[in-house]
Amino acid sequence: MKNAKNNLKNFFSNGPKTVFVVMLLITCITVSIFNMKKAISVIVDGKSIKVTTLNSNVTQILKSNNIALGSKDQITVKLDSKVKDGDKIYIKKAVNVKVTVDGKTRNIQTAEKTVEDMLKSEKIVLSDKDKITPLKSDSLKSGLVVNITRVSTKKRTETKAVKFATEIKRSGELKKGVKKVSQKGKAGQKVITSTVVYENGKEVSKKLVSEKVNLKPVKEIIVLGTSNVYTPSRGGDIRYTKKMKVRATAYTADLNCTGKGPNDPGLGITCTGKRAVRNPGGYSTIAVDPSVIPLGTKLYVEGYGYATADDTGGAIKGKVIDLYYDSSNESWDWGSRNVNIYIMN
Repeated sequence: MKNAKNNLKNFFSNGPKTVFVVMLLITCITVSIFNMKKAISVIVDGKSIKVTTLNSNVTQILKSNNIALGSKDQITVKLDSKVKDGDKIYIKKAVNVKVTVDGKTRNIQTAEKTVEDMLKSEKIVLSDKDKITPLKSDSLKSGLVVNITRVSTKKRTETKAVKFATEIKRSGELKKGVKKVSQKGKAGQKVITSTVVYENGKEVSKKLVSEKVNLKPVKEIIVLGTSNVYTPSRGGDIRYTKKMKVRATAYTADLNCTGKGPNDPGLGITCTGKRAVRNPGGYSTIAVDPSVIPLGTKLYVEGYGYATADDTGGAIKGKVIDLYYDSSNESWDWGSRNVNIYIMN
């Protein structure tokens, strides 16, 4: 009982000291906590969020303040780093863009600033000739579509045929309308070198670099017949230069036709000094109007045969001819009729 009283007495005598110690401890803890408190700024896409925290770890600070960080989001500090009062943490949220390249469309999440930065980040390499829309310097935004056109240039060498020319020659040796190849044409050969531009594998333009003929073409020569040809019923072709319809009469070398008797030395002699003849197998004599058919003209008379214009007559004017026969009966049998004649020269 005596000890208990002594202990109680000691406690009350030491009380002020104990309270002081307790108060001092509380003050130290409070000061420590106050010193541990940090005010930092988290700036997300330019929007500042003020955070007061006792945590120093970046991951814990973001988690405790419900600030989610995507896999492609960018942050200016390491997630396991420590922060101090007044620090600023910058976060750039990734946006969704579509990139069409090499025949495929890729959906990409990126927090890069420009199209060029995004391409570097995604390891999409462009050549100097490739085309891109929008510009590489354009800023990224959600929903942006980036189209890349691969451009390549190649040299192409082709061998092509060279068409041969055709020359037309006219010949009186061939019947009119007849065509004959006197020299067969042959195509040549040339080598063409071009620069070809492809976009995404498709040819879009071609520029000629050089063209060299290594095999000359051979021209084709075609002969066209110009000769008019008449084929009489008895056969054979007669080439003529002019066709004419005339009135044909007949005569013989007698007194009635020529006014010359049997003893007249001029009997049967034409105005050209030749003797009139009837030659069914060759050329016979006919009289003509020289203003229409010149003397000496060779011709063919339908129903009569080949003839030479070697004579004239007082009644032979215009398109009239007179055919020579050896006898009066033959001339009377011919009579007078309209016929076609074919002038041969």
